[in-house]
Amino acid sequence: MDDIQTRLQETSKNCLAAYTEWEGKKKDRKAQEELSSAIHELRKVSSRLEIELAISERDQATSKPLPIPAHRANSKGVKSAKKDDAATGDDKAAAAPKTEIKRRRTRKPAEGGGEG
Repeated sequence: MDDIQTRLQETSKNCLAAYTEWEGKKKDRKAQEELSSAIHELRKVSSRLEIELAISERDQATSKPLPIPAHRANSKGVKSAKKDDAATGDDKAAAAPKTEIKRRRTRKPAEGGGEG
């Protein structure tokens, strides 16, 4: 973590210096390139910091079990009821006729209202 902290301090100083130099002479191509390079380096350090943060969060999260979301917990009861019906031989669901599902129109009908 000390490495990230020193890199963050150095790159932010360099970026600030490049910004103040560029702000004084905005049309100078070299100042613009130096600022762009400094910003890139700052992004690299911030990316490394985000990775470290994610690793830390992952290490903390693995010690705790993930809770089951409420919508998943509720559906488990429904599934087990269906399994109970199948186990008892209640085939009402299997005997029910299948209904056709009509597909929605994907295209607008012709302007004339007729076909062809």
